[in-house]
Amino acid sequence: MKAELIAHDGEELTLQVKVKITGSLFEAEQAILDACNEVGQLATLHAIKRFDTDGSPIQVGGVKFTSKGTTPKFYETPYGAVEIHRHVYQTSKGGKIYCPLEPNARIIQNATPRFAQQISHKYANLNAPAVCRDLEANHHRKIAHSYVQAVSDWVGGIASAKEEVWEYTTPDLNETITSVAISLDGAFVLMREEGYREAMVGAISLYDIKGERQHSIYIGEAPEYGKATFTERLEQEIAKIKKCYPTAKYIGVADGSKNNWSFLEKHTTEQCLDFFHATEYLADVAYSAFPIKTDKSKREAWLNERCKQLKHNTGAIDAIIAEMEIFAKRKKLPKSVRENLSAAQTYFTNNRHRMNYAAHLDQNLPIGSGVTEAACKTLVKQRLCCSGMRWKMQGAKVILSLRALIQTSGRWQQFWNKIDQFGSQYCA
Repeated sequence: MKAELIAHDGEELTLQVKVKITGSLFEAEQAILDACNEVGQLATLHAIKRFDTDGSPIQVGGVKFTSKGTTPKFYETPYGAVEIHRHVYQTSKGGKIYCPLEPNARIIQNATPRFAQQISHKYANLNAPAVCRDLEANHHRKIAHSYVQAVSDWVGGIASAKEEVWEYTTPDLNETITSVAISLDGAFVLMREEGYREAMVGAISLYDIKGERQHSIYIGEAPEYGKATFTERLEQEIAKIKKCYPTAKYIGVADGSKNNWSFLEKHTTEQCLDFFHATEYLADVAYSAFPIKTDKSKREAWLNERCKQLKHNTGAIDAIIAEMEIFAKRKKLPKSVRENLSAAQTYFTNNRHRMNYAAHLDQNLPIGSGVTEAACKTLVKQRLCCSGMRWKMQGAKVILSLRALIQTSGRWQQFWNKIDQFGSQYCA
């Protein structure tokens, strides 16, 4: 089985390959995959050659480079490695060798752009050994763990370096966007030298007049002291969205952390305490209402009723705070129950002005930060918090950059379109 070039007119290739389909269907499918890889290698070899020079002198940054002839080099493709004899250049003073084929073809760490895209996408979801096993088992491609990391690190570096320069468009939405919810939260990651540190997740969600979420933009940032990088990135995304939807109502949704509110108050006109967090405190208060162990059914009924009131009744928050004050006067509450009640009183009192859930629902505005809570799991924990994992700062940053691009609908392909348009260098 050997792929052959039948014709090449400069724009199109005609290739031929023979495939044995004897034996079981499974065996035939393996042979077909190998044949497809051979065709892919041969076609890609000729496709890459299009981006080489003819050996004439070139200018790079105003400096003249002359060809030193051709030298062979292997490039990794989705179908297998291909050897290319390409021109290499140097200035009259010597120095670093320059190969124009590589930036012209958007080569990344000796990988073609399509293969780099495949590797980095897989690495965003799997560890390096698992990526290698997947490539070998499903694509008959065998590469080293270190190569997976090298390619992914480079792609992640591009994503980080070009964040301020490359603008991504939101998908074409059928519905008019009337409200935008901004939320942020953290998830703890085990770092190699510093123990558990908090990685940050931000989400900007677009809602229509019916309160249906139409699109969400995610960002993730590795643990850092002060969170300056994270807040700067989130502010950049907010500014871009406000240009697109200047008339929308901007709402900040989060839990009770003071740092969250100080950020959201700068960028939103209304703030809403996450309803689920509020109900968690009410669950503790239920033990103040019915502290006896045998009162479980009464506690559950009380909790369900108060959650319903808090969600749908205007002014329910004041009634609940007043009820907690009555509970606090009871003398025989267990110590832990009293402490939880006191914490709930403080929480509800401090956030009272952010708990007008009935009004928000009447306007079809979001009352929960579930989008961000889910992103903490899907963006951070599912990949960075597996058993035995410990991360360095740069490694965590790469993963979160890649996963945020993938999870934000449409951005992954836009990102690669930018690489195709502008190039794959980020540290030049």
